[in-house]
Amino acid sequence: MAHKHIKKIEKVFEHPVASDLDSRKLVAALEHFGCEVEQTKTNKLKIFCGSKEYVLGMHHSGNLSKDEVVGLRHYLEEVGLTPEKLAE
Repeated sequence: MAHKHIKKIEKVFEHPVASDLDSRKLVAALEHFGCEVEQTKTNKLKIFCGSKEYVLGMHHSGNLSKDEVVGLRHYLEEVGLTPEKLAE
């Protein structure tokens, strides 16, 4: 089960930037690795990993834009949730 969650995190770090990243599956992966995710009234996701927070917009399509993927990538690097660390 963890393998599919690792694949979702790896997709955030792909080059070129993924444009088909499903936010619902990403949320499941983040929660699997200990992050807390809550949806706000304004249809945004608040992601809490450790003491750091990141806000991500939700779209009707369910996919993240390339800019959002890059922002999320920087956040995950900051909190230490990278494919290299997950492989350890």
